[in-house]
Amino acid sequence: MTDYILPFGFALLTWWLSTGVILYLNHLPRDTYRWSMLVASFILAACLYGLHTGSSNTTEMGALLAFSQALLVWAWLEMSYFMGFVTGPCKLACPPDITGWARFRLALKTSLHHEAAVVALGVSIILLTWDAPNQFGTWTFVTLWSMRWSAKLNLFLGVPNVNEDWFPAHLRFLTTYMRRRSMNLLFPVVITASTMLVTWLFLLAVMASGDFNRTGFTLVASLMALAVLEHWFLVLPLHDTALWNWALRLAGRTATEHAGRSPSPSCRRRPAVWRRRSSNPA
Repeated sequence: MTDYILPFGFALLTWWLSTGVILYLNHLPRDTYRWSMLVASFILAACLYGLHTGSSNTTEMGALLAFSQALLVWAWLEMSYFMGFVTGPCKLACPPDITGWARFRLALKTSLHHEAAVVALGVSIILLTWDAPNQFGTWTFVTLWSMRWSAKLNLFLGVPNVNEDWFPAHLRFLTTYMRRRSMNLLFPVVITASTMLVTWLFLLAVMASGDFNRTGFTLVASLMALAVLEHWFLVLPLHDTALWNWALRLAGRTATEHAGRSPSPSCRRRPAVWRRRSSNPA
């Protein structure tokens, strides 16, 4: 049993900690972003190199490294988006009279460049590990990629819980593209398919021979299970923000102590549409 509990605990810890660190960095003053992205970019390059050179490593440590490196690549993508470096050509709130496919196209434009970056890095990882025995880095990235797109579609179509506080001030206009509703037709389809996939991955872990495959499949299955849990947080009367309040509080204290510097006007000013959102949802 320990052979499965330890990889699950590792996946849980890295998921929780990496999310918190990204939230912390994203809520610091904007003049810290370039340094955060500079460090993250060096880590990105090292992880891509590590995924390539480690793709032939079929030890338990090789599976752990591939999983961790793919998570760090994804962390760079999350930071680049929420810090505003790689977003899209549209940086405006959704007009209240826009509906249907026009609203979807406008929403897509808010993150078009970022989606292209996700595809580019995903294809790069696939090519860097092509035909190699260690595919757990690729599986990890594809899991994050697919479940993130699913979460975005569900937020667009409508769910009860939208964590507005997770958005830095300069990106809060994005909440105008999200709807609050009890349910959408995509959600049960995604939950059913994802739960079946989690079950299949855990079965692969149980039937796997050797520490490498057992650890690798347990890591990916655990990450997929956590992604399903995040989807449930969108609709259940639960507040997952409590898991990462420490990051938001720490970012607030750090910003307060930021050498007497005041944030840029774009950080202080909330868009007018954001102030109206509670009474006029998109």
